Amino acid sequence: MRRGANSAALREQVDAIFSQWQTERPDIDPGPVHVYGLIGRIQMQCTAFIDEVLEPFALTRGTYDVLTALRRAGAPYGLSPKQIAQSLLLSGAGLTSRLNKLEAQNYLARLPEPNDRRTLRVQLTAAGEAVINEAIPLVFNVQRHLLLPLGADGQQRLVQELTRFSEAIDSWPVKESKPIGAPDDLSIRSRRNRFVHS
Repeated sequence: MRRGANSAALREQVDAIFSQWQTERPDIDPGPVHVYGLIGRIQMQCTAFIDEVLEPFALTRGTYDVLTALRRAGAPYGLSPKQIAQSLLLSGAGLTSRLNKLEAQNYLARLPEPNDRRTLRVQLTAAGEAVINEAIPLVFNVQRHLLLPLGADGQQRLVQELTRFSEAIDSWPVKESKPIGAPDDLSIRSRRNRFVHS
């Protein structure tokens, strides 16, 4: 009941943001709010239910992701911090806090690389391997259950559309190129100066 009520409230919140922009800025189309707003809310919902499943293991979505990155790397379940950060799209600082917590729980160890003593290798401990082997099926089962209302065809269409959307984002011009509809640098500077000196 609580989760369903939250889901309805989140959808209403996205609709409310859309309506507010329609009122406050009728000169612009706030249509993207529905897509980006729902994606953001779904991400928060997914993190919340995964945290709930992981609570008995004293894990969170963030620490679970680190352990799964190591587990799916294959025996002996070790990666460099850089490899983990790249896999999870994390900054070095964001990863360090997760590694510190997992090391304190004895779920991983930071060991020197055999061929380069200046480099560390992060490796699952026996306790870390045991806990992630137990947690993974539970998370996957909940994820699978939540997808059931879409049906097989709906899930396939969702994957296809999300893939297309991801490809569209990847094809967005790099910073050196001016995106479609973006003001030129002179226009941006003049606007900034106007606000600073007003």
